Amino acid sequence: MKKTILILLLGVFGLQMSMVAQRYAFVDTDYVLRNIPAYQASQEQLNQLSQQWQGEIEARYQEVAQLYQDFQTESVFLSNEMRIGREEAIIEKEKEAKALQHKYFGPEGEMAKRQESLIQPIQEQIATVIQEMAREEDLAAVFDKSTGVLYLDPRHDRSDQILERLGHK
Repeated sequence: MKKTILILLLGVFGLQMSMVAQRYAFVDTDYVLRNIPAYQASQEQLNQLSQQWQGEIEARYQEVAQLYQDFQTESVFLSNEMRIGREEAIIEKEKEAKALQHKYFGPEGEMAKRQESLIQPIQEQIATVIQEMAREEDLAAVFDKSTGVLYLDPRHDRSDQILERLGHK
């Protein structure tokens, strides 16, 4: 029994010692990105495109709504063939609007492609600097502050150093 307790105590002590030997740091990637002018310019460009495309889509949906409103007003005066033709035209316009929306904002749409081409290189550059810093400082792990870590010791924050190495501070 005493041997078991002694082995457990030594195991716990050894675990604590190995945890003390490991070094950790954190980075606030949101902060880093906010302080990189190229990222800000990319975000602004994406916002402008988004507003432009959203305007186009809204115009298409307004056109559909107007066609539907006109159809409801005139439907009592239309023959069955004309009514069916108008309904099909409205449905076709609505499909076109949805297709345009998917083209711009779908998972494989223009917005996703633009985000990838503008922002991904900046994120890759940050990841490379973090990896280099972690190797140089022999860090066991680097955590991203923006993902919700509960406690962080500010002396391990490397966000400003990342910006400095990227040439933005």
